[in-house]
Amino acid sequence: MGHFSRVLGFLLLAAGLPLEEAKRYRDVLGHERSPGHMREHNQLHGWSSDENEWNENLYPVWKRGDSRWKTSWKGGRVQAILTSDSPALVDSNITFVVNLVFPRCQKEDANGDIVYEKNCRNDAGLSPDLYVYNWTAWAEDGDWGNSTSQSQHLMFPDGKPFPHPHRWKKWNFVYVFHTLGQYFQKLGRCSARVSINTANLTLGLEVMEVTVYRRHGRAYVPIAQVKDLYEITDQIPVFVTMSQKNDRNSSDETFLRGLPIVFDVLIHDPSHFLNQSAISYKWDFGDNTGLFVSNNHTLNHTYVLNGTFNFNLTVQATVPGICPSPAPTAPTPSPSFMPTSNSSMELSDIADENCQINRFGYFRASIIIVEGILEINIIQIADVLMPEPQPDNSLMDFIVTCEGGTPMEVCTSISDPTCQITQSRACSPVAVDERCLLSVRRAFNGSGTYCVNVTLGNDASMALTSTLISIPGKDSAFPLRTVSGALIFVGCLAAFITVITAFLYKKHKEYKPIGNCAGNMVKGKGLSVFLNRAKASFFPSNQEKDPLLKDQPGVF
Repeated sequence: MGHFSRVLGFLLLAAGLPLEEAKRYRDVLGHERSPGHMREHNQLHGWSSDENEWNENLYPVWKRGDSRWKTSWKGGRVQAILTSDSPALVDSNITFVVNLVFPRCQKEDANGDIVYEKNCRNDAGLSPDLYVYNWTAWAEDGDWGNSTSQSQHLMFPDGKPFPHPHRWKKWNFVYVFHTLGQYFQKLGRCSARVSINTANLTLGLEVMEVTVYRRHGRAYVPIAQVKDLYEITDQIPVFVTMSQKNDRNSSDETFLRGLPIVFDVLIHDPSHFLNQSAISYKWDFGDNTGLFVSNNHTLNHTYVLNGTFNFNLTVQATVPGICPSPAPTAPTPSPSFMPTSNSSMELSDIADENCQINRFGYFRASIIIVEGILEINIIQIADVLMPEPQPDNSLMDFIVTCEGGTPMEVCTSISDPTCQITQSRACSPVAVDERCLLSVRRAFNGSGTYCVNVTLGNDASMALTSTLISIPGKDSAFPLRTVSGALIFVGCLAAFITVITAFLYKKHKEYKPIGNCAGNMVKGKGLSVFLNRAKASFFPSNQEKDPLLKDQPGVF
């Protein structure tokens, strides 16, 4: 019988008919082949070798470019986006996240079904259907039953059964991750996350590839494939942000002389592997100011000279860990007068003690220091007198001074009193001398309180100052109302004096004393004095003519 099988196989090969072989994970996912020694060295906890067989009947395999990819999802293609928090420090964890992007107007609801968004119009217009895939209805029809015949399809490509955590029936996608000759498979919804420890991984760049399947009755249909690079490193990933007041563009590594630069160190450690580590920072700013060592991730430094300087930072992290067990070694020969000891035994005694592993990170940058505008001040605000006043428009002059570099542009913005809502903005070139004194004229529409920002800038710097200004109202009827009020007041005063005069005259006419004309003259003088005093109280004259002012202090 065995001889007949061998003959049959030979005949099939001679006829050009290939023998059917069971597909393996490496055949489906292994676009970047990993050698056997790499798979053995980089063992990932919970992952399986891609030498395992793949159930192609349950999970069909399509090559790239197959026309079936275009019809594997209703309404268009599904895009899978793979991201990671690479680079990862060796011994830490690295996390991969896959997110599915559905065709326009489609989304996943709370039950895990794919539905059409309401009032969303795609290329085909508004869809009359509610569901794209109603997997909940399939489950209610017994598709997710517990009988043996019904659960034969509830398994991964390698034949392992699906896990049954809480709400697992709402997970309708199967994600297969593959890297370093190993695979990991899991159920999920429109997003899946996987983390691996990098303790046994080889340093350098590697490839992670993910294939995504969706439920299709009692089988699964591939809908997306994606891959991405990730990096494992033994150096701490370090980045430094540099910021400075009045610096126009912090990304060009050009800064201003005489103003402090804020250096802030960012350590890329998304898995918090270095949380229990002692971290120190060694700063060398390249301007012969010496080496600074601190435990703070931020530091200010001021360059006092123009030029180019090489900035160097070294970050050291002391990571606590378990000491590895040493390999046994033969005792070293020693002179007879020296006591002998078993060094391997001494190392074994400390194998379970805590060891400290030092990890380092480095950052270098070339910093250019130039002259820039250091400070700007508004020293005077003046109202511009116009020959023909405009009731709804006011012109104001702002006298501005600056220190440092020479500005080439001035900009002003007028906002509300909170300086939040900009009402107008204007910029114009400016030419000033070494004293840096200029006048900026701006118009204000209507009365009220305004926030005014004045900015002076050049290629490297930009300085800003702000002030609040109150514009009074200009009512043209106000002088007329003042004159009318004065005329009314004079008329009332004249009537009052007439009444008083008539009353006194009547009293004087009724009383006829006996005597000479001198008495009459006194009475007449008294009335004159009264009228003069009344006039003086209501219509004060120029006091400079009063000889009594000569006795008042401070008047010349």
